[in-house]
Amino acid sequence: MRLDGKMALITGGGTGIGAAISKRYVADGAKVCITGRRLEMLDDTVKALPAGSAVACAGDVSKKDDVVRMIETAVKFGGRLDILVNNAALDQHPSNVVDLDIEVWQKVVDVNLTGPFLTMKAAIPRMIEGGGGSIINVASLAGIRSIPNMPAYCSTKGGLIMLTQQAALDYGPMKVRCNVICPGAVRTDMMEGAMAPFAQALKTDVDGVFKFFSKDVPLRRVSRPAEIAGICSYLGSDDSSFMTGAVIPIDGGAAIVDVSGAAISDAVARMQG
Repeated sequence: MRLDGKMALITGGGTGIGAAISKRYVADGAKVCITGRRLEMLDDTVKALPAGSAVACAGDVSKKDDVVRMIETAVKFGGRLDILVNNAALDQHPSNVVDLDIEVWQKVVDVNLTGPFLTMKAAIPRMIEGGGGSIINVASLAGIRSIPNMPAYCSTKGGLIMLTQQAALDYGPMKVRCNVICPGAVRTDMMEGAMAPFAQALKTDVDGVFKFFSKDVPLRRVSRPAEIAGICSYLGSDDSSFMTGAVIPIDGGAAIVDVSGAAISDAVARMQG
């Protein structure tokens, strides 16, 4: 029960990684306020958790008034705010800088970067009032390694890393810690759905696609949402009390791989085999 007595706000908490974090936090003793734009999904997640452990608050993290309401709901429910997990995010359809529509760019920036800025802006004073707190921002491996034709997504995730470190520097003296995790591919329902076209193109199933994508990853697989939730539990707890400003890849080792070298090694092995 490493989070016993703590109150957490989890954005994007109704599905995927956010739902897994919510479940883990409650299992570890915390109360949670989960937010997202679709109330029905939030309510389903709350109903699946023990009674009295969670509350839903629908809203858009890119809108200041919604964010204020989220923070107020969390504080009212738990009496305080100890943990903020910025998990809500928006993807983009592949496009290069020249062809990317400005409205798409702005929307991704609004959700992925301005959203965490607004939640942190509203949450940090509450944390200071309570004697400190922990902020966990969910960036991506795409924040430290570029993906072709994903300028908005990669830029916002890279920006979130720097925002995290700025807050860690500025609010450490007030006992507010801020760390950022950078997941690689995570096998959520949404991710599985997105893999269907690749499965068709590669003449395989979704399992085959994930195996293909992971062939050069040291652990040879993608992660599960529960594995992301585990590190978030640690970062929200007092076990990580001397950690702030950390950038933590959770990618099975993908970030350490020289992709060109891996491709060459694979080609040599095929020629020799």
